[in-house]
Amino acid sequence: MLVRCLYASRARQPLLPAVTDAILEQSRRNNPARGITGLLCFVDDIFVQVLEGGRDPVCDLFANIVRDERHGGVRILAYEEISERRFGHWNMGQVNIAKVNTALLLKYSARPVLDPFASSGAATLALLHELVETAQITTRS
Repeated sequence: MLVRCLYASRARQPLLPAVTDAILEQSRRNNPARGITGLLCFVDDIFVQVLEGGRDPVCDLFANIVRDERHGGVRILAYEEISERRFGHWNMGQVNIAKVNTALLLKYSARPVLDPFASSGAATLALLHELVETAQITTRS
């Protein structure tokens, strides 16, 4: 059974390139063996990530993220059983929301900023899907 988990968290430390690079490298190293695909977005101190894969591997990974000292205030925005992956081509794609056209952000939010804590999970997931469709992902495996 496939599931999709969308969550948001706040970085406990400033999101310096070394921090995001380490998270992405760890994801790209570990997720393929678990059958997990997804997408990571970040801006300022906010992470938004969608994970897709088998129920047990996704739940185990999410539990690890909750315990990870780099993440604080972790919140599930959406969790669902799925029949197919939306982010199946992505070992762990990356988007820096700061470089995205603000009109796209306004399409899914009241303000031209990424604030998953103030948006619905459905709107956040639709934004991520559109980022994939408009090729605004910077790294593809």
